[in-house]
Amino acid sequence: MERQNVTLSLPKPLLKKAKVVAAQQDKSLSELMREALERRVNQSADYEKARKRHLKLLELGLDLGSDGELTISREELHDRG
Repeated sequence: MERQNVTLSLPKPLLKKAKVVAAQQDKSLSELMREALERRVNQSADYEKARKRHLKLLELGLDLGSDGELTISREELHDRG
């Protein structure tokens, strides 16, 4: 896989904490950030797939077993008797 270097500007406290986390996981800072970015991108892609799947379900509708017929009146439905 081809790689390209990028320059990031991070707050110093965040950078220090990230270096500590990377060292604790025996990883380079670059590897830690790449993994975090990959997770974020994958979450976004997974969300979009789920969103499209659910929109399709809404378009198709769900079979509630009523064949589109109401068996109860609005008044009966809201009767708090």
